[in-house]
Amino acid sequence: MNSIYLDHAASTPIHPQVAEEMMKVMTGQFGNASSVHAFGRSAKRTVSSARDMIAKSLGCHPDELVFTGGGTESDNLALFGALSALSGSGKHIITSSIEHHAVLHACEELEKLGYRVTYLPVDSTGRVQIEDVENALTEETVLISIMYANNEVGTVQPITEIGELARNRGIIFHVDAVQALGAIPISCHDLPVDLMSFSAHKINGPQGVGALYIRRGIHLAPRQHGGLQEKKRRAGTENMAGIAGFGQAVQIAAAHLKERRDHDLMLRHTFIRILEQELGKDSFIINGHPSEFLPHILNISFPDTDTETLLMNLDMEGIAAASGSACTSGSLEVSHVLQAMKLPQNVLRSAIRFSFGLGNTTEDMEYTAQKIATILRRLRNRS
Repeated sequence: MNSIYLDHAASTPIHPQVAEEMMKVMTGQFGNASSVHAFGRSAKRTVSSARDMIAKSLGCHPDELVFTGGGTESDNLALFGALSALSGSGKHIITSSIEHHAVLHACEELEKLGYRVTYLPVDSTGRVQIEDVENALTEETVLISIMYANNEVGTVQPITEIGELARNRGIIFHVDAVQALGAIPISCHDLPVDLMSFSAHKINGPQGVGALYIRRGIHLAPRQHGGLQEKKRRAGTENMAGIAGFGQAVQIAAAHLKERRDHDLMLRHTFIRILEQELGKDSFIINGHPSEFLPHILNISFPDTDTETLLMNLDMEGIAAASGSACTSGSLEVSHVLQAMKLPQNVLRSAIRFSFGLGNTTEDMEYTAQKIATILRRLRNRS
């Protein structure tokens, strides 16, 4: 039986070059980067080299990057850290209703601390409207947090326009770019963004390591206290092997960005074409924006069935897909993203996210699409 992994938006397999780099560090270096002896200096060089590599790829200064334990920590450090540093300046935050739970749950905690949060609506394609951002602004607004691209439907947000709006008003702008990294070009200094979150395991790097871009001049209060690592912004001994792997993964992703985009688009088009041939164009619905989307994420509803049934049948065929975010898909609850898009119930409850990446082929797409058609025919016959 074939085994096909189509859940790269949740986590990706480690690239062989990344694994090789990490193994070198794990077996050849064990010093603490904060130590002053030769072993410590060697470890510090490894961390600094990765930081330089990532900064070059992201178009920012090395000292504007803080290494974290992943995207969730980066989001939390951005929100809580910025607001703590701005204490007394204002108590209003703007975000969207389709953010990752790392942002949404952080905002819920901030509400308990007395902040007022505006959760912006999105249109039926999952896109935030600029006029809604502008209308939500008040004299008390101190922070806006909008993701670069959605992790469930792939819709890319108008980040530049939102950022310019925020900058003109002197409001800090945070962007969760975890899903966008490696899929679309990102140059921090070319964007009106103050804080940007990243994670390694979405780009064929290791799990448990991420980074937060902090534009020069933006002050953050640390979320954890201890040593003086990361210029006093994130205490704790650095995950040296993870950081080295992250650096390698970012470099590979940047070098092959166009190649990956073209390949993912080809996989996407092949998948859709075979589904159309097997089921007909009217048998499924593609959720998300028709042109502003991440090429590796394809969210499809099959109104003739339900998400859980189709996912279970696909899994029995050796095909891994998801109902939405990896943080919630285990519960198979209806996606908060699709609900915010106000999609019909039969579309909401039959949506599956297919996400492509390293190792996937056109043959995988053909096989998966054909299996979906076979499963749906079988389920129809039973009913």
